[in-house]
Amino acid sequence: MRILVLGDVMALSGRKAIKKNLSQIIKKYQIDFSVINGENAADDGKGITKEIAEEFFSLGVDVITSGNHIWDKEETTKYIDEENRLLRPANLVEASPGKGFGIYFSKDKKFKIGVVNLMGNVFMKKSEDVFKTAKEIMKKIILKKNVDFSIVDFHGEITSEKMAIAHFLDGSTTCVVGTHTHVPTADTRVLDKGTAYQTDIGMCGDYNSVIGMNKENSLKRFFKDKDALKHFPSDGEGTISGVIVEADENTGLANRVSRLIVGGTLEK
Repeated sequence: MRILVLGDVMALSGRKAIKKNLSQIIKKYQIDFSVINGENAADDGKGITKEIAEEFFSLGVDVITSGNHIWDKEETTKYIDEENRLLRPANLVEASPGKGFGIYFSKDKKFKIGVVNLMGNVFMKKSEDVFKTAKEIMKKIILKKNVDFSIVDFHGEITSEKMAIAHFLDGSTTCVVGTHTHVPTADTRVLDKGTAYQTDIGMCGDYNSVIGMNKENSLKRFFKDKDALKHFPSDGEGTISGVIVEADENTGLANRVSRLIVGGTLEK
């Protein structure tokens, strides 16, 4: 079983990279199930629209996760109730639209895959206790009982919180990947009990930028330049960044995980 998880798709440059490369990646690596974080996919880098989500699905994406920007486009609050393949963080306040986890089928319909979307509590928008939420959800998504494999997208700001949740979930899920900071970390590995992990899998977007935003304007804002504009995305060639997890069909745990970097300035 091969699972592809891609980091935050950043605005138009990220969408172009996905459109250009995703089908080839799925074919080349024989991907059985694919997840992307789409919360920055809109043109301004904030939120996602129905049109963008449906394009992702048409390109081979099986599930879209998100994070703190999930409600930045008003239409999403209705669409997320209609489309169960679009997730929002499970630990958002009670009664939020949509859902934070689900069970889906692999591309060949042979396996059940659980996908969980969580958001950190530290330096993020106010949300319920992520560790308590994770504990409750994992009682419903049990490897080789309710699902064959499972994926956790932890959308968080700080490395320690991401590492802690990964160790907490080690052995109970196929993989835990961090998103949100838009920079891929170099700690890709399989943890002691068999869960694949990377603190942050980066973004799909233009890395000749400041986490996806125009670098010149970002510098002006840091210098408090009066000519600085509101942040806007960089529009150069995008890099696809994520991981491929090779999982054991008997245990549901990871045998191997490798970073995936395709195109743009990171590949060079």
